[in-house]
Amino acid sequence: MQLPAHHYLDERQIAYERRSFPPTTDKGAANVAAALGYRERQMIKTLIFEVVDTGEHLLVMVGADQNIKSGLLKKAAGSRNIRLAAPEAVYALTGYRIGSIPPFGWQPPGFRTLLEATLLSEAILGVGAGQWGEEILITPANLLHASQAVAAPLCEATP
Repeated sequence: MQLPAHHYLDERQIAYERRSFPPTTDKGAANVAAALGYRERQMIKTLIFEVVDTGEHLLVMVGADQNIKSGLLKKAAGSRNIRLAAPEAVYALTGYRIGSIPPFGWQPPGFRTLLEATLLSEAILGVGAGQWGEEILITPANLLHASQAVAAPLCEATP
């Protein structure tokens, strides 16, 4: 199955691997990790935030086992007034339902994307391909390139 996210990567000759998991798998990146046999840290949650005072949206990527620290996100966003976007706003913005939003291929020019900096040390990361049951495995360097993300500390350090 060739999805728009696959086309985007293929057109740019960015290396990745396709993986499928049962579409009956419960939603959530942690469940994808279990279904594919990876650590939770390696499967990415793609979250859309809204900067309330400017109306700007940000895509934020963190591992399934990570929690964003509000102060770090606010610092990276450059605003104290930020909130998680509502599901209907996410769909209107991305064209995707929450649960399998690819972190590339749909953003307009200038859209900001952030990746939790500690994920750069992982050998491989998994991101949604845009359809539940389909995952893209990609190196952190290729993910940064494909998504035009900036790596930033967004989560509390874990031991």
